[in-house]
Amino acid sequence: MHQTKPDKAILALADGTVVHGHAIGHRGTTGGELCFNTSMTGYQEIFTDPSYHGQLMMMTYPHIGNYGVSSRDDEARKVMISGLIVRAFSHHYSNTMADGDLDDYLKRNRIVGITGIDTRKLVRHIREKGVLNAVISSETDNADELVAKAKEWPSMVGLELASKVTRNEPQTYKPADFEDLFPQISQSTDPMGPVEPVDAFSGEPLSPGTDQIPPGSGDGRQPSGQQSSGQQSTEQQPLLKIAAVDYGIKQNIINSFLKRGCKLRVFPAKTDLETIMEWQPDAFFFSNGPGDPNPMDYALETVARAKETGKPMFGICLGHQLMAMSEGMEVMKMFVGHRGANQPVKNLRRGRVEITTQNHGFAVDPDTVTDDLAEITHRNLNDGTLEGLNFKRFNGFSVQYHPEASPGPHDSSYLFDEFVARIRKHKEENR
Repeated sequence: MHQTKPDKAILALADGTVVHGHAIGHRGTTGGELCFNTSMTGYQEIFTDPSYHGQLMMMTYPHIGNYGVSSRDDEARKVMISGLIVRAFSHHYSNTMADGDLDDYLKRNRIVGITGIDTRKLVRHIREKGVLNAVISSETDNADELVAKAKEWPSMVGLELASKVTRNEPQTYKPADFEDLFPQISQSTDPMGPVEPVDAFSGEPLSPGTDQIPPGSGDGRQPSGQQSSGQQSTEQQPLLKIAAVDYGIKQNIINSFLKRGCKLRVFPAKTDLETIMEWQPDAFFFSNGPGDPNPMDYALETVARAKETGKPMFGICLGHQLMAMSEGMEVMKMFVGHRGANQPVKNLRRGRVEITTQNHGFAVDPDTVTDDLAEITHRNLNDGTLEGLNFKRFNGFSVQYHPEASPGPHDSSYLFDEFVARIRKHKEENR
């Protein structure tokens, strides 16, 4: 069978490193901060994670594209990465559930990519040098020109990107939306039976009654609409109303709340608190997102005013950083960052280790956390990075990593249960 010769492509780093390979996806030139992800699966979820907006994604797992793409695996309405770097790209896939192949998917979304790269060598280079900007091109072979372009590419430091990935208007989601999308999950039961609800941080059982986690919690272990001993069905309880501020929220975060019987209204990033409060929420959630949180004054104002309401608050990734900054803590740029589905995190209260999904290039400086402000609840076991906070001056907690995973393990999904329990307790105490 006759095969056409693949188009050439070049990857040029800001430090002068130039690597040659073959073009995949859209033909053109693109650039951004070069980062790598160590996940073995879930490439489509990674590419559509809004937290990666404007970044070049290098996958460390060698074979990418071999199971195709499926529309239900998208975490956002479009691909968010600015370019793709892989070792061995698969133009053909084997997956009966796939909608199509990855190359066509990249072309439809105008994503420039390069394959045939020694990704192990390049990852070692980044680990030694730190974060670097880079450029991929399949339309020019002028290496000096591309290196110069990489040097001129805007740094992620000081770059506000959440407003570029947020939605245009508020949207409301209810538990039935999840059941319609994933009936096989909503209607299935765990063979181990219902799980006793426990406090996320201490591991102590929650007392029956107001603190109890509602049916439908725990990633399908007790699905919505089925009763367990001593619990009412979700339909017999008023739906919890959670106001989520969208700085780049992932679809599986929304799903994680819906399958716990919560009603969610997702607001654009720059929505003022008065507008949010008109919906009369029971609690606030601040989402993940891309870029540097330091220039996000509008978000800090929203977080600060939400604290004054006394309602429970939960933040993930960028939301975690904003909640910390609202208490005077500082957020710093990391040397490399954490991106992958195999990061070990220790819950310091429970003394247990979770394998987590992470995606962040900024982190809260632990030296700025004082005992009167917050308790550090989670630490990364690879480098000691601060991964979780329980705040003392308001009813809130946050984590740097992604408990909703997608892709990744579900070790940390209990944090959504903890938030639901806090909301129910707050409502009971303030009747």
